[in-house]
Amino acid sequence: MNKIIIYKIHRTIVSCIFILTMGSCGIYETFQTPRYDITDKAYGDIISPDTASTGNIHWQTFFQDEKLHALIGTALKNNADMQSAILKIQVAQASLKASKLAFLPSFNVSPSADFDGSWDVQLPVNASWEVDLFGNLRNAKKRKQAAYLQSGAYMQAVRSQLIATVASTYYTLLSLDAQYKIYEVTGQSWKQNVEVTRRLMKAGKYNAASLSQTEANYYNVCNNLIDIQQEIQQTENQLCALLGETPHPIERGELADWLAPEVIHVGVPLHVLSNRPDVKQAEYTLAQAFYATNEARAAFYPALTISGNYEFRHSLYDIVGSLVQPLFQRGTLKANLDIAKAEQKEADISFRQTIIEAGIEVNDALVAVKSAREKAENYSKQVKHLQDAVKSTQLLMKHGSTTYLEVLTAQQTLLEAQVNQVTNHLTEISNTITLYQALGGGR
Repeated sequence: MNKIIIYKIHRTIVSCIFILTMGSCGIYETFQTPRYDITDKAYGDIISPDTASTGNIHWQTFFQDEKLHALIGTALKNNADMQSAILKIQVAQASLKASKLAFLPSFNVSPSADFDGSWDVQLPVNASWEVDLFGNLRNAKKRKQAAYLQSGAYMQAVRSQLIATVASTYYTLLSLDAQYKIYEVTGQSWKQNVEVTRRLMKAGKYNAASLSQTEANYYNVCNNLIDIQQEIQQTENQLCALLGETPHPIERGELADWLAPEVIHVGVPLHVLSNRPDVKQAEYTLAQAFYATNEARAAFYPALTISGNYEFRHSLYDIVGSLVQPLFQRGTLKANLDIAKAEQKEADISFRQTIIEAGIEVNDALVAVKSAREKAENYSKQVKHLQDAVKSTQLLMKHGSTTYLEVLTAQQTLLEAQVNQVTNHLTEISNTITLYQALGGGR
């Protein structure tokens, strides 16, 4: 008879739980990524979107320098920020696992023993189960899922930034090498000018002031070589830090080996920007806030906990269900809900602003690349004409048809133009890398 009654009680409890749980499923909506009116025009009017996207190209294809490949591979393996991002994923994964286990009952064993002429051993098992009647546990799990996805987006953001930083630093190093060669060749040429000026002074064609000015310019170039060598050493050290290694020389190619993509495809803003890790992070932050608001709402509803214990020796058990309804916490619960709503609104604003800034970043980088490419042709022509001018003034000086000041001016102008040409080349490369990253590249 007792077994029949207990069975009916069990069946009634389970039926009630099932009905309440099913009824609570429709209380909360699932998070949907908002669609803003600014998304389609995120790049601005200057860009005509297309179907392809350069950001989808794998970094090993986008960068074609094998030595750079090796450096990026080492950085992805050893960099401290990258390792920290991986650990953040593990933490989020463990937290998500814990939220899933919250749906299961918990069991505790409390063994005890008494001795009164003979041993009396008891091994009771206690169990408790919180029934997710109104979605509190379910929303907590979804919030942890969003946090887990956010940690993955964070890792991708770190990865993308690391690849771009290693590449930019690498090409900065190559540009310094190129500048060093320019100053080195210029120094050799100006040293010859010193000897020529010295001979002309002995021949009575120039005075001591001419020789002093020529020598001063030569030593200025020597100092520039020392400065560039220092910058090279420091840039190598920066690369070593990114690689997670102690300072050492960096094996590298030449700046002229850079192969820029002829056409950069920007893709459709809605698709491209949604794949950017920083945009994904902002989206998952909004999702977490959405489910946190649902949790705050669920706190207003009663919580059902079923507990029971079983004693193996005597085969005794009991089951108790407790339904707890918040009565005197309405002020606190209302405040918590208001806070959650405000944080959700804040996350929504942040998500929208992230999309705007991402589009501006694409626009800025594309304009910078376009400008650098247009200037490259002008620098090439300028350097060629200045090289001709230097040769002409040197010949005129040897025949006494011009002064040393004209030669020095022509040489100085050529040097500046050559350095500016290298700097502009680096600007094009750096902004191309920035554009690649802005389009979600670095996977």
